[in-house]
This record gives sequence, C-alpha cells and structure tokens, in this order.
Amino acid sequence: MSISVRLFFGYFLIVGLAGWFILNIFARETEPGIRQATEEILVDTAAVLSEMAAPDLAAGRIASGPFAETLSQALRREPGAEIFEVRKNRVDLRIIVTDAQGIVVYDSRGVAAGQDFSRWKDIASVLRGEYGARQSRDDPDDALTSVMYVAAPVIHHGERIGVLSVAKPMISLVPYVERGAERVRDAGLILLAATALIGLVFTVWLGRSIDRLRDYAIAVASGQKAAAPTGGGRQLSELARALATMREELEGKQYVERYVQNLAHEMKSPLSAIRGAAEILESDPPADDRRRFAAHITEQSERLQATIERMLMLARVEQLQTPEGQERLSPAALIESCLELRRPALAERQLHPRVVIDTPRPIAGDAFLLQQAILNLLDNAIEFSPDGGEIELTVRPHGPMLEFALRDHGGGAPDYALGQMFNRFYSLPRPATGKKSTGLGLALVREVARLHGGEAGFANHPAGGGAAWLRVAG
Repeated sequence: MSISVRLFFGYFLIVGLAGWFILNIFARETEPGIRQATEEILVDTAAVLSEMAAPDLAAGRIASGPFAETLSQALRREPGAEIFEVRKNRVDLRIIVTDAQGIVVYDSRGVAAGQDFSRWKDIASVLRGEYGARQSRDDPDDALTSVMYVAAPVIHHGERIGVLSVAKPMISLVPYVERGAERVRDAGLILLAATALIGLVFTVWLGRSIDRLRDYAIAVASGQKAAAPTGGGRQLSELARALATMREELEGKQYVERYVQNLAHEMKSPLSAIRGAAEILESDPPADDRRRFAAHITEQSERLQATIERMLMLARVEQLQTPEGQERLSPAALIESCLELRRPALAERQLHPRVVIDTPRPIAGDAFLLQQAILNLLDNAIEFSPDGGEIELTVRPHGPMLEFALRDHGGGAPDYALGQMFNRFYSLPRPATGKKSTGLGLALVREVARLHGGEAGFANHPAGGGAAWLRVAG
C-alpha cells in the first residue's frame, strides 16, 4: 500500500471518528433539547392559565365557569399549522386543576376529577412552594406514552388556593425529534463526503508529487536527463532540490574523474608524436625532414586542440538537464545554415547535397546545439563520401518527433563498428586520408538528441553508404 493511500485512510479515519463523535453528540442532544424547550414553553403556559383559572377556582365554578368553557373550545381547535414540514391539526395539551389539598377539581379530559394528586411530583412540589414538573408514562413499558407535566400555583388575593398542571404528551414531539435527527444525519453524511473528497484530492496531489519525485530519482539512477520537480509543496520541493544537488555533486566527481582519464588517454598519442618530432628536430635533420616533422607537430597540435574543444563542448552538454536557449526553429532554415557553413568542404570534394523537407512543422530547441549536432553528422557524411558523390539530407516526421536524416554514398561502416559509433573517442579511418577524428562528434550528437527528448542513430543503408539520423521532440 502506497504512502499516499495510507495517509488518506489515516486522514479519513481521524476525520470520520471526529465527525461521528460530533454527530453522535448532536443526535443525542436533539431530543433533550426539544424536551427542554417544550418544558420552558409549558412553564409559561401554566403561569398564564393559572392566572386565568384563579377567579373561577375561588368562586367554586372551575369545572363549569368561563375558564372551563374557553379552554374546552380551545382544545377542540384544529390549528392546521405546518411546522418544519410537520402538520399539526390538534391541540395536544391536558389541563388539570386541583384545590389547595391536591384534589382534582378540573380535568380537561374529564377522567381524573375527585382524585387525590397531592403525591404527584409536579403537584406536591408546588404545594410545598417549589417549582413543580414531572415526566411519567401512561404505559410503563412504552416510552412513547411518556407525558410531561408542569405545574404552577393558582393565586387569589395573594393566597395559594390550588394548583394548575399542564400536560404535554411526548409523542407529539417525536416528528420534530426525528426530523432534527434526520437533518443532523444528512448534514453528517454531507460532511463526511466533503471531507472524503478533500482527502482524496489531497491524496492524489500528494501521490502525484511523490511519484514525480520517485520518477526523478529513478531517472537519476539510470543516468537519464531529468529536471528536478518543483511542485508538491515546500518540503517536497526542497527534497527534490537536495536530490538534484546530491546528484550534481556525485556526478560531478565521477564526471571529472572519467573525463580526466579519457582525456589523458587520448592526449598520450599526439603528445608522444609531438615529442618525438621535436626530438628529431633538435638533431638538425635535413630541410625536407624538418618540414615534414614540423607539419607533423602542427597536425598533432590541431588534433589536440580539436579534442579539447570538443570535450569541453560535450562536457557542457552532458551537464545540462534541459536546453539552455529554447526557441522555435525552422528545420529548413537550420539545414540551410549548416550547408552554408560547410559550402567550402562540399565544393572541395565536389559533393552535391540533395535536401528534402517533408514537413513545415517547426521544432523547439537550442539553435546552437542542434546546429552543432547536424554539422557533425554532415562532416561525417562529407568525409565518408566519394569525390563527386551526393549527400541526401531529409527532414521528416517520425511519430511525435522530427527526424533529420543524412545519407552518404560511401562504403558504409563495418558491422563490428555499428554498435560503437556513438561512444566517446571511437573513430574509423577516413577513406580519403586514413586518419581518424577525435571520436567525439557523434557522442555530442547523441547528447544533443537526449537533451531535446529524442535519439540519434546510425546504420548502413540497404542501397549502400551510411545513414545517420537525429530525432528531436517536435
């Protein structure tokens, strides 16, 4: 299981437990809250009704007077109220009035008249001068038969002459309790879905950031060109930069060591030749030998200079992760500039370039590096072409990439050399002179191709000659 998935499950577990805990508290507090609000309303109702009942209770007509008649009419009403999508069609109150001893003198239901209620908690508390309320079940085994009673003293001329108790069946509150619990539950589900979505988005973002960092590390380990990822937050960006710095430090040390060894190896031969020629010149040989050995020193010096210059350019290209000067380039203009630079060499060998541009699509890249790569391919084609021959230069699409292909009509390369053509310092003798080049030109071509997201290759053409190509991202 990936770390991002683990983080998502951990995040969702924490948020889910917290959400469940909060929602559970809300759900449990819904019913008590409604009961408390109902009790508060019943307190007000009992206080108002006790004042209205006082005159009739004092006059001894509580069961037949105006109070009883008015209350009877009110209890028969059908309110037709729509309260939070719950329809209310009747008044659910029961009014009980007792005398000063707790004997029921009025019951809105007409079933408890004459009974002794002095021991019921609501009545008994008021008779003692305290706040009186209770909650009882008509059926001890059925919670839905629970009824809330709130009592208030009936005062007449400053004297308590009785008690009025207002009863409210709790079953009438069930729709509101259920509705409240349903809303809390729905809100909880929405909250959980929202937190899950946020967690998923965060997980995907983090996972992609980690994947980019992983891909970069894999590319570094395999020696590929790759830019350090910059997204994913400050810490991941810093980690990517640290990896890039570590890579540069390690590669720099290995790179310098490898190049010093290669350069020392390649410089031994021309330096030995120069030293030998210089020693012979010190012995004052004949004029013809002096000219020959002086020319030999010049030739080997030029070879050393070319090797050093190309190694410096190759070293710079190999250290790049992306092209330095990105611009939109016309393939036709790029080919034309290369031919113009090599016009004297082509004329000297009487070579005829044939250019075929199969696509007008521009490419994005470093103009100088791409020109150097094509020039190296063109130099090889010139050196391996027979005098008076033809060099074919073709630009064509190759899948998502653009291909620069150069073909000469020489003898091609031996089979044993095909797999080594792009290795550093590997070179074949030139047909015209028998001399070898620095062996760094095709290595530079390969690095330029990789830098531009492409590849380079060489093969013998079926119809004769050599065919080299440079492919870059379009």
